[in-house]
Amino acid sequence: MRTTGAPALRRVHVRPATAADADALADLAARTFHLACPPTLGAEAIEAFVTEQLGADRFAASLADPERLVHVAEEELAPGLTRLVGYTLVVLGAAPPAGAPLEHPAELSKCYVLPEHQGSGVAGRLLAAATAAAREHGARTLWLGTNRANRRAQRFYARHGFVRAGSRRFTVGGEEQDDVVMTGDVAPT
Repeated sequence: MRTTGAPALRRVHVRPATAADADALADLAARTFHLACPPTLGAEAIEAFVTEQLGADRFAASLADPERLVHVAEEELAPGLTRLVGYTLVVLGAAPPAGAPLEHPAELSKCYVLPEHQGSGVAGRLLAAATAAAREHGARTLWLGTNRANRRAQRFYARHGFVRAGSRRFTVGGEEQDDVVMTGDVAPT
């Protein structure tokens, strides 16, 4: 009998997102985006970014765009009852920032998991699905930007074969942030 620690993980599976997921994706994004932000970034800037960039309408547009590949991690709470616990968004053909030339690139634009599922392998499974989908669509490399202060994310991506390739500026709610740019091969291992 378990008496301490995190609750036992329920069954989680990864699948391509559908149009029906737009509202749940927006809710998930609102609950996870701040996790990747540095503590110096104001709550108002985070809220503005979530409102402007991560609403259900934005997810619906991404889900309708064949150049955007969205995957979700779905947790089964009970028979017939599920919730989204993580997601990825890949943008095919997205050019990396200057200084990181790549052949047949795709951007891993989003990779977020609820805190209670971090460290459980869910993010790795989402990344694997995103990488496989990008490869199936002709991408040879993935690139991403993560906040310079987000060392946890940088370690996660490094464990999955990504390397530092430069930097970029990223605007969150009108506030400029410094990102580390990382690249990874999408060839099968």
